[in-house]
Amino acid sequence: MAATIRRNLALKEYDIKELPTGKQPVFSIKFIKNNGELVFMPRAVACGLNANMKSNRLRGFIPVDANNEGIGHPTPVNIDAIIEWNGKKVQL
Repeated sequence: MAATIRRNLALKEYDIKELPTGKQPVFSIKFIKNNGELVFMPRAVACGLNANMKSNRLRGFIPVDANNEGIGHPTPVNIDAIIEWNGKKVQL
């Protein structure tokens, strides 16, 4: 049986903006875009969005390289579309 994580616990991990070392936590995420495309970010960090994230049920992610430098652009993701967090299947 594959490992699972509850969505509220994954979102709590997302809300951690800085580790005791002063660095931003890195995670992997898999989600489904509105057009049905499956997206996997093997290394990503949390980022802000120019929207009311909580009321719109959105979270922002930006992919990073091995040096934690942003590559690509911020991506808004609906929390209902997140299907995998750090290799664990997301469940309600």
